[in-house]
Amino acid sequence: MEANDVESQVLSKVYKDIQQRYVGFDDPAHGWEHIERVYRLALYVAEQENADAFIVGMAALMHDIGHLSTDKSLHHADLSMAMASELLLAYDVSYDTREAILHAIAAHSFSLGIEVRTLEAKVVRDADRLDSLGAIGILRWAITGAVRRMGETQAYHPDDPFAEWHTLDDRRYMLDHFYTKLLKLDGTMATQAGRTLAEQRTAFMLTYMKEFRRELEL
Repeated sequence: MEANDVESQVLSKVYKDIQQRYVGFDDPAHGWEHIERVYRLALYVAEQENADAFIVGMAALMHDIGHLSTDKSLHHADLSMAMASELLLAYDVSYDTREAILHAIAAHSFSLGIEVRTLEAKVVRDADRLDSLGAIGILRWAITGAVRRMGETQAYHPDDPFAEWHTLDDRRYMLDHFYTKLLKLDGTMATQAGRTLAEQRTAFMLTYMKEFRRELEL
């Protein structure tokens, strides 16, 4: 379902607004590049699934703006909802549409585990998770692991790199994140278009893991 002329104008303004807010933001894995990719992916999936493009586009643009807040006491999705709510009021978005956008923002989070109630929320969540898969997902995994590393963090468990017996701990062993989250994402896709893309991207990640093992075993 395409956005009408008024909605397209609002989307364009919010796109520029959010892009400007990310200038100087120091987290390459969650910066403007991520937002733009999720936005494009979400619109693509929305078109395939006949979802409301305005709701999907707005939620995709604002789903992570909570990362821009200096308040670290709340989950970024909750902060994103609060900041998005202010923007939506400023653009005079109707109540029902506003609520649909905010729900899609809240439900995108992997860790919060909020049940998705609308097609648009499913689309946005799928798009966000797709950006954690494939070649881009591997890049984001490496960046995030380096940014969030602790003193004892290692790239992988020295005796069990591929998690065949040790207790998973992706804060200590970066490669564990493939098993705690990344390789599970394709099974969480809620749309057919999302599943198709996720299968392709997950297949690439499995190929990467096979090559990783081959190089370690030389």
